[in-house]
Amino acid sequence: MSLVELIAQADERGLAASGLACLDRCVPLLGGDDEILRPLWASLAESEGWGEDWGERVEQARAKLDVPGVGVGAGVPGGRGFAEGEASVLAHRMLGAVPVDRGAGNLREWADACSVAALQIHRLLDAASDGASSVTARREGRTQDMSPLVAAELRRQIAILEVLSAHGPAGLRQALALSTEGRRVLRAVVSRRARGRV
Repeated sequence: MSLVELIAQADERGLAASGLACLDRCVPLLGGDDEILRPLWASLAESEGWGEDWGERVEQARAKLDVPGVGVGAGVPGGRGFAEGEASVLAHRMLGAVPVDRGAGNLREWADACSVAALQIHRLLDAASDGASSVTARREGRTQDMSPLVAAELRRQIAILEVLSAHGPAGLRQALALSTEGRRVLRAVVSRRARGRV
């Protein structure tokens, strides 16, 4: 199935985990440490009444990550490059849009938006050019001439939704591992681009 189809079929916990994983991979653009979203993962892992403290933990993460001024001044001489600035803005929008209400409609809309934003972020930061005019084609399964960073992010998003669909809560550990791997990749890309501007 395409990524769009997987999101359409996911349950509430799968949608929350999918969106959270996209946000987690983009933490390097938010200025947070690697454990900053761990309480939200823990909320999803609760077997009964999962996510009862989701809203509270969302607000705590926002308070820690949404630092005023981050992502502002993209492309300013001596500041962050244009691509990094745009990517940071997209990551902050993902964080700002996390629904505190765990209703399926809210979570599906957020997970879908996170999927698009995460792919766009990887596209902005990829040194290679991506052949498609938008990430929509990638999400629908048209993967010809994909750039390496975008291709890897698409594979991660699909793999996370597939493992959650197949294993439910038991798949969260593997989903987190996939997301952690992606975060390391993005952190390395951001660091490499920063060194290139020095």
